[in-house]
Amino acid sequence: MKSSMKNPFATTLGIIVTGAVIGVLAACLQKLGNPPNMGICVACMERDIAGALGLHRAAAVQYMRPEIIGFVLGSFVASLIFREFRPRAGSAPVVRFVLGFFAMIGALVFLGCPWRALLRLAGGDGNAIFGLLGLLFGVWIGTLFFRKGYNPGRTSSAPVPVGLMLVLIMTAFLILRIIYPPVQGQPQSGVLFYSLQGPGSQHAPLLVSLVVAVLVGFIAQRSRFCTMGALRDLILFRNTHLFLGVLSLVVFAFLTNLIFGQFRPGFANQPIAHSMSLWNFLGMALAGLAFALAGGCPGRQLFLAGEGDGDAALFVIGMIVGAAFAHNFGFAASPKGIGPNSIVAIIIGFAVCLWVGFAMRQKQ
Repeated sequence: MKSSMKNPFATTLGIIVTGAVIGVLAACLQKLGNPPNMGICVACMERDIAGALGLHRAAAVQYMRPEIIGFVLGSFVASLIFREFRPRAGSAPVVRFVLGFFAMIGALVFLGCPWRALLRLAGGDGNAIFGLLGLLFGVWIGTLFFRKGYNPGRTSSAPVPVGLMLVLIMTAFLILRIIYPPVQGQPQSGVLFYSLQGPGSQHAPLLVSLVVAVLVGFIAQRSRFCTMGALRDLILFRNTHLFLGVLSLVVFAFLTNLIFGQFRPGFANQPIAHSMSLWNFLGMALAGLAFALAGGCPGRQLFLAGEGDGDAALFVIGMIVGAAFAHNFGFAASPKGIGPNSIVAIIIGFAVCLWVGFAMRQKQ
């Protein structure tokens, strides 16, 4: 009770408000210029950052997204104010990098992270249903490993640079974005690459995106908002606390979409989506399993990194590297369907994640 009094976001009302704020602001970012049904998508935005840095050359998805930067900085500020910044690491860091890598592969086969799956549903995209079912299935597999003793090991206190490293990297990204802004009609500005068409060319104003993201990062750090955690707690403990936040996100994003005229129900011709149901399911199932084994969805990993978790930072970097590989090696899907090597990537991803789950069980 004392903890809830000190932190109102830790209450049931607090998590519902957090979900509502994320849902409303995501729909508003779409209205202000972000891609349709992609007001906020951690996987897509990290993919765009990889493109902006030239790690892949898919011309349609290159932009230094301030939302990812703001999530980390917002969480960092919250953790400093409330004395929760604790540099730590040591819980299977290399494994977490690999899990981040394959989480991104799965997300880009589906074309979205768990947040975008919820926002796609709130925007009327029926294909998101298969993605969400896949996410639930992947997390469910993860809970089976938890019951059998899966444990990636303990974190321990680490020097301050370990906790600050991703914060500093994101700050450097923001500085680059300010120094080298998009130039009309030019695909490159200084060291950064920018899309001239496609999702990468669609973005809300820099300051608006950054302020929204810092706010989301702040309240999500306080509330511990996590889509994977919501499903895990529901399956393992029948605990609906985090799940109420997820439901709130969908409801309030849906209502905001209705107000803005952004709700377009159906399966065909949905923006930045494909209708290959099996691969929507399997892509998000792989992502869900990787999120479960890593202990958090991609948004939660950013918030953890902001409060000093070096292992979560490696997961984030793994996702960015995974995005580069996904586009360079034909793993990523597009609105036309899955990529030429998506099936192979999904099979390998499941094999690696299942091996990690089995191999990292503590012997009773």
